[in-house]
Amino acid sequence: MLENTSETLSALLQYPLPHHALSRLMHRLTRCENRAWKDAFIRSIIRLYRVDMSEALEPDPEAYPCFNAFFTRALKPEARPLCADDDALLCPADGAISQIGDIQTGSILQAKGKSFTATDLLGGSADRAKVFENGRFATIYLSPRDYHRLHMPLTGTLREMIHVPGRLFSVNAATANQVPNLFARNERVVALFDTEAGPMALVLVGAIFVASIETVWHGVVTPPSASTVRTWNYPENAPVLNRGEEMGRFNMGSTLIVLFGENTMEWEESLSPGKKTRMGQRLGRCLPVSG
Repeated sequence: MLENTSETLSALLQYPLPHHALSRLMHRLTRCENRAWKDAFIRSIIRLYRVDMSEALEPDPEAYPCFNAFFTRALKPEARPLCADDDALLCPADGAISQIGDIQTGSILQAKGKSFTATDLLGGSADRAKVFENGRFATIYLSPRDYHRLHMPLTGTLREMIHVPGRLFSVNAATANQVPNLFARNERVVALFDTEAGPMALVLVGAIFVASIETVWHGVVTPPSASTVRTWNYPENAPVLNRGEEMGRFNMGSTLIVLFGENTMEWEESLSPGKKTRMGQRLGRCLPVSG
């Protein structure tokens, strides 16, 4: 009871906050190159979240020019080996499973008793959502200690990118339990790919203090934010990203949602809410193409 009251109070306090103004401030702070400031900021995060710098391509915290360079640090190639199974669908991010399962009657589970629609998540387009009807989803939460570059579960050809403006609530478990339609309410970037398993969506969800979302083919998508949905189509010379290749990053942490269509893949049975993930591990498997 006390825990629920604390979660409710925490969520309510977020509603009146100037989400985007706070994120713009964080954007400036995380790019400040003042040595004393950035070194203290980096070391405090390493200590507080027990960040393993032995995995980093540059293990010296003081070598990073600013906090954001540290936060989006590259890892040593051997730190995240890719599952070599032919049918493996790779985990795109370090983090923890928030929810995982089936898309039921167009709805995606957010938390116990709360769902949002695939249509809302994908920017309000029923046509975009239709290909994921009765499909599968996985929501991965990235904490401040995690590796914040995002990678391809499968080789894919980019078809469309959508920037959906919105709020920037926290996306931790407590807020997910309390704020309705959280992931379809927050600002997000949707990337739609064609893959061997059919259509795949990678949805990069912003959060409070997430100062920027970027992709490898476009660069920084936000900020600045926008008042309406923005769409980029790639009918010719579409980028092709290979399995395991970097596709984007969060400049500060957030949540990634993966969508697949019906009867195209299945998740690993061992995965459940709260389960830790590592980029490159087996997240699921592609099903044989029928017919």
